[in-house]
Amino acid sequence: MLNLAAVASQNAGDPEYEAAPFFKASSLNGAVIIKHRLRADEQYIFEVAKRISTKVIIPFERTDLGLGGRSLFVGQRGWQELLYQLRGDQDEEARDIALLEALDELPSLDPFLLREHLKRRDFQIANCYFAISAADLDRMQRFVSGEISKLVDLAYGGGGAKSGSQNNISKLVSLLLAGQDDTRLEPLRLTLGLEGENFREGIFSWKGFLYYKWVLNSLWPQLREVIAELTEIKVVGPRDYEMMSQVKDVGARVNQAILSQVRQVRSTLQVYDDAFGELTQAGNPMAFRNFLLKSPEMFITLGERTGMVSHIASFWRYRFPKGRPLKVELDELFEILQDFHQGLGDDEDKAKSALGEGELIDPSNSEAIGKAV
Repeated sequence: MLNLAAVASQNAGDPEYEAAPFFKASSLNGAVIIKHRLRADEQYIFEVAKRISTKVIIPFERTDLGLGGRSLFVGQRGWQELLYQLRGDQDEEARDIALLEALDELPSLDPFLLREHLKRRDFQIANCYFAISAADLDRMQRFVSGEISKLVDLAYGGGGAKSGSQNNISKLVSLLLAGQDDTRLEPLRLTLGLEGENFREGIFSWKGFLYYKWVLNSLWPQLREVIAELTEIKVVGPRDYEMMSQVKDVGARVNQAILSQVRQVRSTLQVYDDAFGELTQAGNPMAFRNFLLKSPEMFITLGERTGMVSHIASFWRYRFPKGRPLKVELDELFEILQDFHQGLGDDEDKAKSALGEGELIDPSNSEAIGKAV
């Protein structure tokens, strides 16, 4: 979710915010934008079937989102005409439409990916819209450094000096994360044998893979907690035997569907690991080059799958904070589990065939994943 109303409230009067707003229309610049997993009864408004759409909500009152608002999906039939009515401002309308279409290209609105993607599209937007903490950026940089250290010698000729090699690693990481064309990336481009847009798109998707790999490192412990608490949660209030049975069944399906999603995410990441290993260990740049050419399409699927399990982990912790009793009424628990299951898709049978029921595997453990795939 991208809550522009909250950004407006927190940054009113800030010169950078005023000089480089997200949208040019003030009505849109107070909108709430979410990645929405489409339900069956929402598909009819699109020309082509899709799983996830970008929903724009313009609240009636920015200080009280509970009052509701007007909304549309990017790409629905006649959406630009609807936007024209909601926007209320004709200045730079084409720019705002192009920005919404750029948002719709992404599988999620993770701040890191959002910032990188919009930079590539040459949108000049204030940094306050991309709420990435300095600590997260530092952790991301350290993680990427560890991933690409073996590449530096190939692309830049390490030269043997440890301090010099480390400087080259830091330099390459900074250039990659900067999200801008830079002639200093030329050795890397030559190593990979890519030209122009293929190089730019491939580098962006590579960063996306690295980002999601980093996300999984922190997401995995949270998912384990969710699975454990699903078996520990206590139902309070009125109970209905038939609904209790349904809750138990859906809970088991959610468990297996989470396993399936994690397994498929790790399987996709393994494609990257294998191609990168061919480059850095076998000296075969063609394998990684071919991966980069295919990676934009794979990146979208990876983002959708990672985004869904991330949503489950974050929503569960929001609803059931640590240290609070794990208690919930039956009908609410059923609604939560149904939402999780619909979002994950019905892949649990595949997970059951690959893993023992209820078994959990660490996505960073390649050996365990290898047995599951």
